[in-house]
Amino acid sequence: MTAEIQAIHKETSGPILLRHGQVGTILMSFDNRAYLVDFADAQGNTYAMETVPSEKLMQLVYEPLPAYA
Repeated sequence: MTAEIQAIHKETSGPILLRHGQVGTILMSFDNRAYLVDFADAQGNTYAMETVPSEKLMQLVYEPLPAYA
């Protein structure tokens, strides 16, 4: 994410802060303007699921592209 957003913890219903750089998995797109995102811990347990505007998301890149001279 490119900005912090407040969310509700799935289990405790308490407020949490999803921070800049927080990683999630997109589950659904709403006309490419917003996305339903699942946020999970390292064991795969969901702690929040939020609708996030597209301008607050960034695409992660896991592998480099070949460079052409």
